[in-house]
Amino acid sequence: MTSLIAYLNHWSGTGPAALTGGPAPRAQSLPLYHLHEHNLHSFRALLIPAHADQRYLLSQRSRLQDYLLAGGTVVVNGHVAYPFLCWLTPFQAGTAGGVEGLRVHRAQPHPIFQGVDPDELTFRRGVAGFYARGASPAPMDAVVLNTLGPDHLPIDWLLALPGGGRLLCHSGNDLWMYAGSTDSVGRIVPQLFDWLQGDAA
Repeated sequence: MTSLIAYLNHWSGTGPAALTGGPAPRAQSLPLYHLHEHNLHSFRALLIPAHADQRYLLSQRSRLQDYLLAGGTVVVNGHVAYPFLCWLTPFQAGTAGGVEGLRVHRAQPHPIFQGVDPDELTFRRGVAGFYARGASPAPMDAVVLNTLGPDHLPIDWLLALPGGGRLLCHSGNDLWMYAGSTDSVGRIVPQLFDWLQGDAA
């Protein structure tokens, strides 16, 4: 399988430097609205940022689902408003109040979050709530990796699909916004890409 990873760029420029910059970029910037022109199977993984146009992605639903069922990997960030994959459901805001309602809990160990302290996901510069404020409910067969608040909303979940496909859903700001962090959350981006280049669920 190809090692190419596409960042679906919904903005001007070439995408976040942590992904598409430098002499050996981790991902290739692919303009979102050109997605329909490409053979998705030429990519190992597709990275969908928060705030991407989900109505356009909805128009690509069949192609994206076929790609996943054929062994592709998709990483979805943000709040799902238009379920552009059959495994996604709309975002639900957390209802628990206070800091405890924003606290991140580890539900299941996974290489992407190995060594990442949930307290450092909860607080950025002493402020809680950057990582997630609610969740898109996980499908029955998904593995929940991180949860939010006392209700344990599934803010990070992973679904392994027949044929080897993998769908990772993060119901918050882009996971790559933590690139270069000096605390444990700085581990997320390199560990995410190690996982993307592997085959394990």
